Amino acid sequence: MMRVGVPKETKTEEYRVGLTPAGVRALIQAGHAVTVERGAGEGSGFEDAAYRDAGAELGDAAAAWGADLVVKVKEPQPDEYGYLRGQIVFTYFHLAAAPRELLDALLGSGTTAVAYETLEDEQGHLPLLALMSGVAGNMATLMGAYYLARFNGGRGTLPAKVLGVGYGRVLIIGDGVVAHHAAQRACAMGTEVVMAGLDSSRAADLQAQYPDCFRFVHSSPQTIAAEITAADLVVGAVLIRGARAPHVVTEDMVRRMAAGAVIVDVSIDQGGCVATSRPTTHADPVYTVHGVIHYCVTNMPGAYPRTSTLALTRATLPYVLRLAEQGIEAVRGDPGFAKAVNTYRGWITCRPVAEYWGLLERYRSLDELLGESP
Repeated sequence: MMRVGVPKETKTEEYRVGLTPAGVRALIQAGHAVTVERGAGEGSGFEDAAYRDAGAELGDAAAAWGADLVVKVKEPQPDEYGYLRGQIVFTYFHLAAAPRELLDALLGSGTTAVAYETLEDEQGHLPLLALMSGVAGNMATLMGAYYLARFNGGRGTLPAKVLGVGYGRVLIIGDGVVAHHAAQRACAMGTEVVMAGLDSSRAADLQAQYPDCFRFVHSSPQTIAAEITAADLVVGAVLIRGARAPHVVTEDMVRRMAAGAVIVDVSIDQGGCVATSRPTTHADPVYTVHGVIHYCVTNMPGAYPRTSTLALTRATLPYVLRLAEQGIEAVRGDPGFAKAVNTYRGWITCRPVAEYWGLLERYRSLDELLGESP
């Protein structure tokens, strides 16, 4: 039997929760014990009574963190570092962009950090990252359109079609899940969309569906610089697995954008792909640099917690059940699941994280470490 804990998220304006009552019920039926922090699910519409009826015990934060397996949504916040004591924590970490203090706390406590964002399926896809990327991609276009409104300081362009005539231009940098959803939403609105990516085949369906308003260009500093000056909205959607995102938009490019244009940097979870980006919150989502509005919220899907929680937990639950049943042994024989393990027993096991922080001396492969485990 494994003790599973579900703390309430403490990140600013984060209302998602790591398990639904249905997930709790599945764990209880499998013979495990679950402790849910009081109020953990309220932001997503799940009352304490529903968790109690599913078989969970209700407790405070210390009780939830006291479990052998802790299931969350966002990375532990500074006020939670003291709860780290060598257990398994399954959540989004983004350690190449998170504060160095979090990595130090994980290593110092010997905590096993199993990261949603680096978990791969059999096809090499990122199933747990893709779900929230889809939500964030849809949001990127909607938030960008909202902040383009003049009353928000935007340039007053509505990216949409009005009586058959399209207005506005959206530049999307990237060709992955975030980019695809952002482009699909923008094309459906009827605005002109340019996607700067590295693989045109990923955009073939959009090109076929929206031939009159969608255009794909190969991403390079030259093409981004040429396209960005005419963009009303720029969506940053660059991802390097496990690593910090590169700055593909320079400050000079931002300086040459139109006053009142908007940047939505969805890559901010990985450090941001725009040189002028810095993390913001839902409570204070935007700021302006060189006359350009920047929206850089690090937990965008948290704005729609009901949808996000249901989608995320449907995908995470099978992995939670495996971790509860087998502990870290669950990743043996599953290379994609093993890639989710970022720290283990005081070692960094994700090489891009070690490289970013200059800590290769603290890196060892998980296979090597598991081979030495008793």
